[in-house]
Amino acid sequence: MRDVVAAEWCKLRSIRSTFAVLSVAAGCAVLTWLIAFQAARAFDGLSPARRADLPLRPIQELGPWIAGLCLGILGVLAATSEYRSGTIRASLVAVPRRGRLVAAKAVVVAAVALAAGEAVTLAAVIGTRLAIGGQPFTDQTGSLCQDLPAFAVEGTSVAVFALLGLALGLLLRSAAGAITIMVFLWHIVPLLAFHLPAPWDARTGSVLPGALATQAAGLDADDSIYGDLLAPPVAAAAMAAYALLPLCLAALLFARRDA
Repeated sequence: MRDVVAAEWCKLRSIRSTFAVLSVAAGCAVLTWLIAFQAARAFDGLSPARRADLPLRPIQELGPWIAGLCLGILGVLAATSEYRSGTIRASLVAVPRRGRLVAAKAVVVAAVALAAGEAVTLAAVIGTRLAIGGQPFTDQTGSLCQDLPAFAVEGTSVAVFALLGLALGLLLRSAAGAITIMVFLWHIVPLLAFHLPAPWDARTGSVLPGALATQAAGLDADDSIYGDLLAPPVAAAAMAAYALLPLCLAALLFARRDA
């Protein structure tokens, strides 16, 4: 199994789009710093009442939110690039046990996505704190050490999107189709759920992939289009389900279909 994982790691590194996607994800952290710096400048000119309506957390959450789409696309490409290049047949000759091949891809994609997600998330949190200096934003009263564990949990959502993208890539074998569904789940469905009548807006928004990490960390969904009705253990279980159930279905069909 170790050799199969090493081979999949080499494949992922050989795809030029891998570095492009990771660069965009890193750029998300820089974007949050710039927005936070601008928010800090605007903070000085606001009245005390207006300052209470300018939270920093939505800016900090931009990092893992956009990184989730980036690494979801990476998961798609980890599957579809082999079909596009025709190397999937060689992979199956080298690893006849298709379940092992899918597992190795999942391990590599999850590891890369988790590392990238945590790096972007922590960089966004720490960078925005530095960018605002000593400005007393209302949602930044706690110490950085108190906030980091919750945001570290949010960084795990990036790995969930990556594994979901890998499953879609294996199921559809089409990068365009799988990425379209990823964008739909990442942004379009939450917007549609947000415009549902109450209480279905909060109920639907609470079970969407993008809402689960916040709830698993025990945070509320203020200033967000998502809901926050799930208890942390339930939200964590739902995250695992989003990551594993589509992947298991993809592995089952991958084992039965022709290459």
